[in-house]
Amino acid sequence: MTDRRLQYPATERNRDAILDVLRGTLPATGLVLEIASGSGEHVVHFARAFSGLTFQPSDPEDAALHSIAAWTQDTGAANVLPPVMLDAASDRWPVAKADAILCINMIHIAPWRATEGLLRGAAALLPQGAPLYLYGPYRQAGVVTTPSNEAFDESLKTRNPEWGLRDLESVAALARSEGFSAPAITEMPANNLSVVFRRV
Repeated sequence: MTDRRLQYPATERNRDAILDVLRGTLPATGLVLEIASGSGEHVVHFARAFSGLTFQPSDPEDAALHSIAAWTQDTGAANVLPPVMLDAASDRWPVAKADAILCINMIHIAPWRATEGLLRGAAALLPQGAPLYLYGPYRQAGVVTTPSNEAFDESLKTRNPEWGLRDLESVAALARSEGFSAPAITEMPANNLSVVFRRV
């Protein structure tokens, strides 16, 4: 039988650092929607740590959806729902509401319209005070971008001119226009950031 589980080394490296931030971010109960779940390795890891929460993974790619389902079955994560196909840039999401939203390593590997759709969709789903958690590398005003992130940005743009590191200030301004708070920022390993917006 074919093993459909995808594996990304970066996930194993960053999942516990992300989990530490999520412990102070996620509610005790409710539904957590993950946008661009990728392999599904993150969602099953978080589900084990938050037994009071139900996790809804999603992704626009068939291979990712199969991988998420395979990881969920392999780990026996009972609080992970079957993955749904969701394109963040779409105006129609197959989820009606959520108590928190996670989006890890998507914004820089997607066109800007995906970020616009993410914030628009999150604003429509989340109740007041609920968190939108973003993780990844960003450019910040007044902060020198590391050589490794500059090289990463260049490689992304070579693969797709619409990809690349985003200015955190631009993301925050867009979030504010959709009804979110200023971001709470936590520096993470490997020059990444955890960025938490809350619905106001």
